[in-house]
Amino acid sequence: MDIKTRLHQHFTQLVPLTDDEFEYIWSHFSLKKFKKRQTLIQEGDSVKYHYWVHKGLIKSSHTDESGKEHILQFAMEDWWVSDYLALYNHTPATLTVDCIEDSEVLVLSDDDHQKLAREIHAFSNFFLLKKKGGYVGLQQRILLLLFKNPRERYERLQQLQPKLLQRVPKTLLAAYLGVSRESLSRLYQGEM
Repeated sequence: MDIKTRLHQHFTQLVPLTDDEFEYIWSHFSLKKFKKRQTLIQEGDSVKYHYWVHKGLIKSSHTDESGKEHILQFAMEDWWVSDYLALYNHTPATLTVDCIEDSEVLVLSDDDHQKLAREIHAFSNFFLLKKKGGYVGLQQRILLLLFKNPRERYERLQQLQPKLLQRVPKTLLAAYLGVSRESLSRLYQGEM
């Protein structure tokens, strides 16, 4: 399926759009291709874009003062990613967003996003629904990290995103789950 058709389906799964509305929305996106390990956003950057993943796998992470990477999100096909704190508050990025695999993304500037939200009610409603889902997912992730042991966190990820487990290198998966690489190996072997 071509990228335009796929984006159209992505929107219309949640909101109805006329063909004219979608064509107008489509005209505001641009396609960017990134290689594995290439960065979309670097900590400290100014952030001006929303990214929709057409192909590939992207991670958003923060590196603490000791150099330890903390992964907040993996974004694969049909997922949106950015540093939303920086984007909405017009502050420097606190996250690095980079590619785990060669990736193709559609890029939408925040200025265009705001313009489309003012002009097309369905577009605004689509992102309201996406943000609600994102907040729920974030709350669930925080509660898992706070109150569940590594095995429970791993099993929950396995239940919700089995394809992701096949694509993410174990070192990154361990960082996402908040465990060491060795602990993750024990989870795979059923020892924990």
